[in-house]
Amino acid sequence: MSKVAIVTDSTAYLPEDLVSAYNITVVPLVVIWGEETLLDNVDIGPEEFYTRLATAKVMPSTSQATIKAFADVFEKLHQEGYEILTVIISSALSGTMDSAIQAMKMVPDAKVELVDSKLTSVPLAFMALSAARAAKRGASLAKCREIAEAIRDHSEVFFAVDTLEFLHRGGRIGGASRFLGTALNLKPILFLEEGKIEALEKVRTSKRAHKRLIELLKSRMDGKSPINMVGVVGAAADKSMTRLMADIKENFQPKEIIMADLSPVIGNHTGPGTVGVAYVAGVDPALLED
Repeated sequence: MSKVAIVTDSTAYLPEDLVSAYNITVVPLVVIWGEETLLDNVDIGPEEFYTRLATAKVMPSTSQATIKAFADVFEKLHQEGYEILTVIISSALSGTMDSAIQAMKMVPDAKVELVDSKLTSVPLAFMALSAARAAKRGASLAKCREIAEAIRDHSEVFFAVDTLEFLHRGGRIGGASRFLGTALNLKPILFLEEGKIEALEKVRTSKRAHKRLIELLKSRMDGKSPINMVGVVGAAADKSMTRLMADIKENFQPKEIIMADLSPVIGNHTGPGTVGVAYVAGVDPALLED
């Protein structure tokens, strides 16, 4: 029986205990801050990043995970006897998929399959985690891929940002550009569609935006069963995340809930104060049995 290892990238921001328990390898993206080159969630984590960002005179930028980082991981896992499923941040948001493709060519003997998540953050974490659980049960590479793609195809994510400044500056604004120039007190609610950021609507206050996120979960999951997973994410927004988590527990009965910070690379584009919710619903539980 073949062994399967799951590789993802740092924007998934999986809790370390889950990474360790399910033998998931995380390849870091890169934060560039002045003369410093920092590995996402390795050299700099969310708390330090957002604290530093608040007083920074030079704004950071980001870069995709490197070809070498993927090649080193693929070579190591191949030598350990693994087949490899790599689940990566949306190719419409990052060049990280290109790095992985180039890395595959450098390790031609390794059996590697790539999945474009068309997502990032918690939904990407759900994909990697579900595939890794299957791998631990002894599932084949094909079955692990089927599970990751099923999660992707049954997921949605919505997020509210305090400002579009960061998305605009980082060139990731996508369809949300139509909200540029609106009143400063309006809070955009955005979502990912086919891997790209799109605008959904705008509301007048952060409190209303957070309430709207719960309403969106209710409407989008209506009639879908089971509710497999729900996640809450945020960037320097602990109180808002805690309130959203309480609302989710009160209103839904998901099989699993994850609350996580946005990694520095993603937070650099969304900006502090961003909060989001994501769900997976309608996936056959038999496919995900742990």
